[in-house]
Amino acid sequence: MKTILFVCTANIARSPMAAALFNKKMADMGLSNRCQAQSAGTWGRDGYPAAAESIQVMQERGIDISSHRSREVRTEIISAAHLILTMERGHKEALQIEFPHKRDKIYSLTEMVGPGYDIADPYGMGLQDFEETAAELETIIEKGVDEMLCRACPEYFKE
Repeated sequence: MKTILFVCTANIARSPMAAALFNKKMADMGLSNRCQAQSAGTWGRDGYPAAAESIQVMQERGIDISSHRSREVRTEIISAAHLILTMERGHKEALQIEFPHKRDKIYSLTEMVGPGYDIADPYGMGLQDFEETAAELETIIEKGVDEMLCRACPEYFKE
């Protein structure tokens, strides 16, 4: 089983939504037994639930993330990942410095569909901001899923 790790700041908004959306995409493609997503945060603290707004916008998509608990990025989490996708370029740079052995497996999520840019953090904003972020994540995952799979599971997904 290959693992894609989605990383944001606190692991309560963007990265749990991205992981849930990716896992749903894998289920829809019949690939849940080959690749799964997890999430963590660069400044995350262990054990916090996803933001209420994240839970709500995922529920509206038929995805339940109410059992999500935040995790801080640690060596064992990074080492176990086959591909690491960050929400911001600053996350990518920090992880590449802290975990040089995984440097070539760390990208910003948006690089899977073109030039990298930051996905805005909706935390502390309104429900509409969470909805916009979820929609953006959905679009990127839909358009970038082949690239993600090629990078995480090259032996399964040849171009």
